[in-house]
Amino acid sequence: MSLRLASRFARREMRGGLRGFRLFLACLALGVAAIAAVGSVRSAIDAGLSREGAALLGGTAELDFTYRFATERELEWMSAKADALSGIVEFRSMAVVGDDRALTQIKGVDDAYPLVGSVVLSPDIPLPQALATVDGIPGAVMEQALSDRLGLVQGDTFILGEKTFRLSALLKREPDSAASGFALGPRTLVYTDALDGSGLLAPGTLFNSKYRLDLPSATDLEALEANAKEAFENAGMRWTDARNGAPGVSRFVERLTAFLILVGLSGLAVGGVGVSAAVRAYLNGKTEVIATLRALGADRATIFQTYFLQIGALSLLGVAIGLLLGAFIPLLLSPIIEARLPVPATFALYPMPLIEAALYGLLTALIFTLWPLARSEDVRAATLFRDAWSGARQLPALRYLIVIAGLTIALLGLAGWFNGSWWLTLWTLGGIAGALFILSLAALLLRWIARRSARIVRGRPRLRWSLAAISGTGEGAGAVVLSLGLGLTVLAAVGQIDGNLRNAITGNLPDVAPSYFFVDIQKDQMEGYSERLANDPAVSRVDSAPMLRGVITQINGQPAAQVAGDHWVLQGDRGVTYAAQPDETTNITAGEWWAKDYTGPPLISFAAEEAAEMGVMLGDTLTVNILGRDITGTITSFREVDFSNAGIGFILAMNPSALENAPHTFISTVYAQEEAEAAILRDLASAYPNITAIRVRDAIDRVSSVLSSLAAATSYGALATLLTGFIVLIGAAAAGSDARTFEAAVLKTLGASRAQIALSFILRAALLGLFAGTVALFAGALAGWAVSTFVMETDFTLIWRSAVLIIAGGVAATVLAGLGFALKSLNARPAQVLRARE
Repeated sequence: MSLRLASRFARREMRGGLRGFRLFLACLALGVAAIAAVGSVRSAIDAGLSREGAALLGGTAELDFTYRFATERELEWMSAKADALSGIVEFRSMAVVGDDRALTQIKGVDDAYPLVGSVVLSPDIPLPQALATVDGIPGAVMEQALSDRLGLVQGDTFILGEKTFRLSALLKREPDSAASGFALGPRTLVYTDALDGSGLLAPGTLFNSKYRLDLPSATDLEALEANAKEAFENAGMRWTDARNGAPGVSRFVERLTAFLILVGLSGLAVGGVGVSAAVRAYLNGKTEVIATLRALGADRATIFQTYFLQIGALSLLGVAIGLLLGAFIPLLLSPIIEARLPVPATFALYPMPLIEAALYGLLTALIFTLWPLARSEDVRAATLFRDAWSGARQLPALRYLIVIAGLTIALLGLAGWFNGSWWLTLWTLGGIAGALFILSLAALLLRWIARRSARIVRGRPRLRWSLAAISGTGEGAGAVVLSLGLGLTVLAAVGQIDGNLRNAITGNLPDVAPSYFFVDIQKDQMEGYSERLANDPAVSRVDSAPMLRGVITQINGQPAAQVAGDHWVLQGDRGVTYAAQPDETTNITAGEWWAKDYTGPPLISFAAEEAAEMGVMLGDTLTVNILGRDITGTITSFREVDFSNAGIGFILAMNPSALENAPHTFISTVYAQEEAEAAILRDLASAYPNITAIRVRDAIDRVSSVLSSLAAATSYGALATLLTGFIVLIGAAAAGSDARTFEAAVLKTLGASRAQIALSFILRAALLGLFAGTVALFAGALAGWAVSTFVMETDFTLIWRSAVLIIAGGVAATVLAGLGFALKSLNARPAQVLRARE
């Protein structure tokens, strides 16, 4: 009976429109829209990758072999299954023009390339024409960044290894570029046959061969994948097909958008503060209505249900507005978004991200409205007539606290289920909860400080008025610190993490990193290579090691993935080396190294940290596929491997007799003075054209550019949170407008000028913003320290530029939000205001 009556009351009250709920709707809609938009873009990319899977991959399916070409038997199997077959080879090398050299990612192709899609060149000529041999010189195409770096124009020649090529066109687009992943150098495209005689594909050279299959449309890809893995078991083959043509891109997009959605949840949390404030202000304005209902016999349940139904209907409206914005804004902006994306995207209305955003929005609305609603049912009618909320207890009844806790757990569970990473969810939402807790305590501290300070700043009336107002506003100060503080906390955390990661890579790393990585050094070249560097006084250190690549396929005779899950060591091939004895920098943490002259069954020294993560122990066996051959060894020691200094670090090392007869090359790092780097590169590249040099500073620059994009994407999500906080600020300023008007009237009556009153309002806003920004900086720096120390394992220092911007932003936001409502208060006539209060 009470629910029917409550619904009638709710309908009648809502006839008055949405006055008082604009803030409520704006906060909820903006938070939901941000999450829905990110999810919609993610779904568009997933759909684009799925639709263009074959084009991105270069065929319906791909078989990838590490540092070898397919055997005749393997080629026969592929030819029997496919309507068409194309093979490519990829590796890094140096493009040389005179004394100038630049790193390039070479792709050797055949006549059938590309099976799917098309290569776009400038000038627009067919690829076979561009790669054709003219006057004994094979053609090549390269990206403009590389041609500009070397000063090449169409028709010029350059050298790869020991062979001359002619630049015939610029490479504008290759259909399968996304499947190649991150590259340290721009692309050069040549025929694979043209590489004969270049010395770049000698035994042991680091390269990957990939065979693309154009399969009949009725092919069962899942069954064929199983057949391929059975046919090529222990051959070191990796399978990819059009169901996920760019798995690296898919994983990256999935993880980035999952994190952005969690950042969006922080925006919803900020919006929740505004929602709670709006509900509280609305119920406070309904004092007489609630009191009348109680006087007429309405029980607590009826009053609670009346306003719960109203706010529930408005929550649905706010979520609906957010879903419309989140669904249609990506559609409207799709041309701009597609132009900036490196992968295809199919923009449409996708239900799953909208459902996800709706659930987040409804749960957030419930969590933040139940608290003020629950308190309203405990307020007596007599108390309501006297002084609104003064008779209500601060905490709602226990049953409501239990429901709020349950809804919070449900929100956490949904977030973890939707984004697929419980670890990331717990860290992010835990950080948001921790920030809200810190900011809540800070709001109480601010009121206490203001109350104490107001008594001791005699002789400074404007400052005293500001402090007195802050100490007495209660809800206003709390709303400002919570809403603005949480938005600034997210921005501060992003800024500190990004700044410290940049420092680790571009600041500290070059001081300890080598000048060059040299790869593909043949065994018979090591003597001359070492002699050149040993006689150079500018070279302080040279580290060299044999280099092979292998895939860990089994642990203790079981498939490695079943034992260690999806650990990164098992994702693809890893560097493998051999050594008779450890060098002086090796730190063995457990077990013992083999004897110098050991020639028995293969033994392994494994990275200690990765071993602990994978759950392997001393005495366990690992099977590693190297060049199509399985080698099983026993772990006899663990050692510390430090990847943070960009030096040589091998996850797995074996005794020499296990690997030294396999075709392989050497890798070397050179530590030298910067002014000597050019001469070292010139001499070594001239003497050994097959050697590839990777300049560490150039690699750092490319990694840094990727980090810039990631930080920008995260900052956009944080800015949405800050925008929600600014809306809450405007709502708080609007809610306190009447109080400021009365305050201005009293001060004018006592002789204060408009300028003095205006300055006190500005001081109040500035002090609130300064405090909110400072607390946000503390919370953001704490989050940045935690991520830098425990996740990225880098040193942490406070990035002062970001810190100053955060604090300045807090002051500017509160002053701007407050000034918009200050003019009305300053222009009010004291007589009218004071008479209305009688």
